[in-house]
Amino acid sequence: LDIEFTGLRSNLSRRQQISLFDLPSEWYLKTRRSVQQFTICQIGEYVAHSCNFFLFPTTFGILDSEFTFQASSVQFLNQYGFDYNKFLKNGIPYMNEEQEKKIKHNILTGNWRVRSSLDKDQIKVVIDEVTRWLDLAEEGDWMTLPGIAGFQAFEVQLVLRQALPDIWTVLRDQGILVKKVSKQHRWYLENTSCDRASCWKEKILLSARGFSLFFQMLVKAQKPLVGHNMMMDLLHLHEKFFRPLPESYDQFKLNIHNLFPVLIDTKNVTKDIWKERPRRAYLQGIFLILFFFSTSDLNPTKNSGPEVIHASKCEKYVETKYPHEAAYDAFLCGSGESCCPPKRVSCFICGNAGPMPEPSFPLYLDLLAPYVNQVNLIRAGVPKINFSGPDCPSIRPPILLLHVRRWPEVSEQQVYWEFQNLCKFDVRRLSRSQFLLLTNKFKDARSILKEYRGHPTLQVSLYRYWRHSPNINCLLQVCGVVTTWALLALLLGRPGL
Repeated sequence: LDIEFTGLRSNLSRRQQISLFDLPSEWYLKTRRSVQQFTICQIGEYVAHSCNFFLFPTTFGILDSEFTFQASSVQFLNQYGFDYNKFLKNGIPYMNEEQEKKIKHNILTGNWRVRSSLDKDQIKVVIDEVTRWLDLAEEGDWMTLPGIAGFQAFEVQLVLRQALPDIWTVLRDQGILVKKVSKQHRWYLENTSCDRASCWKEKILLSARGFSLFFQMLVKAQKPLVGHNMMMDLLHLHEKFFRPLPESYDQFKLNIHNLFPVLIDTKNVTKDIWKERPRRAYLQGIFLILFFFSTSDLNPTKNSGPEVIHASKCEKYVETKYPHEAAYDAFLCGSGESCCPPKRVSCFICGNAGPMPEPSFPLYLDLLAPYVNQVNLIRAGVPKINFSGPDCPSIRPPILLLHVRRWPEVSEQQVYWEFQNLCKFDVRRLSRSQFLLLTNKFKDARSILKEYRGHPTLQVSLYRYWRHSPNINCLLQVCGVVTTWALLALLLGRPGL
């Protein structure tokens, strides 16, 4: 699975932005705000067919979602040929469970009304057109309203039937057919027709749910879900198709695990098996390396992996690359993960290729077992989230303490720019003249300690909580004052003094 969004991160203050200092729960709460503001514009899946689904939030009655665009994300997708017309004009509707409950209650009880100004204008035109036609029509005459499709066609029928008691409507391929009928015939149709209101109110709900039906089928199937760097994908799946993201990080983990018991993040897998020879584990590069390995003479089981066959009318990705198109990225995830077992690739990359058993599906599952439900986390205090248990402890480099001298009113941003030529650090103010520095690379921490040894203005050392924490220092100072007063009271209270 792969998902494209209208944006990734909101324009937050520096304190609200994600940081290597963040615990998983802190990272989740910060990212939750962004997920609630942006929306999904495309989902891709690779099984035997590669499919792109352009999505657009359901607009019906009281349901009128708000979402934002991030300019850089729009430019990024536009650079790779994303079709915004399909997204905005022909996007498949969707909703989560809470939205579905509200709209279902309003539809079935008749307690609903058109809220969208666009729909109001369209329906006003339709009612005016039908009303003019009724003045001249005789009982049994028909007229057609073309160009109205999808669940909005049901919405138009609801309005027409409520507003005009002497008509009946039927949905056909060419549009909505309107027939002039007597009130007696109308009563008969409402109570006996298979197209009566109670039936097509259910059809309205079915159409409005749109892609949410596919999500529910995916959950019901309980199949392993494979993605690359898929944390944001999971957040959006929860928010847009299941329920609004909970404030509790632990509840979010539990919900995702119940929805998808088996998660495999190819980013996490490749980061682990390539840790002896670090490289950027981006999706296109992973696929090329795995493809080269699966056909290399250095591979003792060359060409033994499963053959990827593109289904009829799905040959788009056979010869041409479409990076950052949802279905193409999903195809890379699925085919790359199935080409060869992780340990086999690790041995190849590290130069330790040797005799290995013939690959089989059970072997694939055994080799992937350590990575199941371990999802990569971008810029946080831990490198990954464990959706089936407690999160792993941090393996980040140690926090460094920067003490600034002769540089009044220095800011976090100025400290960041000071070190950016050597490496990238996340910076957090500790006191007026002290800052915490944290990187995700041990070599960068060692480099800074060496480079700034003996620096007259910027003194860098390892941060020790019990020694440098303002809270601990404050506590020690209070304890010192209390102890001093206690000793004085003891001495002054002795007889003979």
